[in-house]
Amino acid sequence: MSKKKLVVLTGAGMSAESGISTFRGTGGLWEKHPVEEVATPEGWRRNPQLVLDFYNQRRKQLLTVEPNAGHFALAELEKYFDVQIITQNVDNLHERAGSTKVLHLHGELTKVRSTRPEEEIFDLSPENYETHLGDKCPKGYQLRPHIVWFGEAVPEIENAINLAEQADVFLVIGTSLNVYPAAGLLHYVPRTTPVFLIDPNEVMAPQQHITVIKKGASEGLKELNELLKAYR
Repeated sequence: MSKKKLVVLTGAGMSAESGISTFRGTGGLWEKHPVEEVATPEGWRRNPQLVLDFYNQRRKQLLTVEPNAGHFALAELEKYFDVQIITQNVDNLHERAGSTKVLHLHGELTKVRSTRPEEEIFDLSPENYETHLGDKCPKGYQLRPHIVWFGEAVPEIENAINLAEQADVFLVIGTSLNVYPAAGLLHYVPRTTPVFLIDPNEVMAPQQHITVIKKGASEGLKELNELLKAYR
């Protein structure tokens, strides 16, 4: 018998327990930088060196952290469900914990892409994670972080919508549901599909029938595990 599809939307709160900083909780600053400086096309045009340095530092930090118990709990759920993770996070902690189906809405820190129109994507290795001005793709275009910045289109949103529409169970972890288009995914979840939300903070959810677990990712997933037994 085929497994039921558990679709999980994760946000910054998922990785916070691993020590990865968020900017929404710090007054719009990310590691002391205004978002406009390091996460917009305008910031890139104004000072590409600053942007490249910023993401080099984020990759360096990523090498020092580990997946937390919440990441491992989601990977463990693949024993019982067809788990598809849609993440707003740009880290690779879901993959490192063992999750096999991860869709990154906002790009990936461990990749760079060409600034030419076709935007070819290239992997970075842990040993060679820095990018500098003058680093170019084989066709001669400057490389930039493979990150969806504020004001840019979200290429994977259609794939994410398709997954939300197929969900037998939908789970939201560690996201404020303030960032669109990701926050709008709940509108595509079938009305009969049970929806769970794990977050220690108050979240303004757009649907009425949501089971809220007001805990961090790791503790919340322990509690959720019991509830999910009814849907296997």
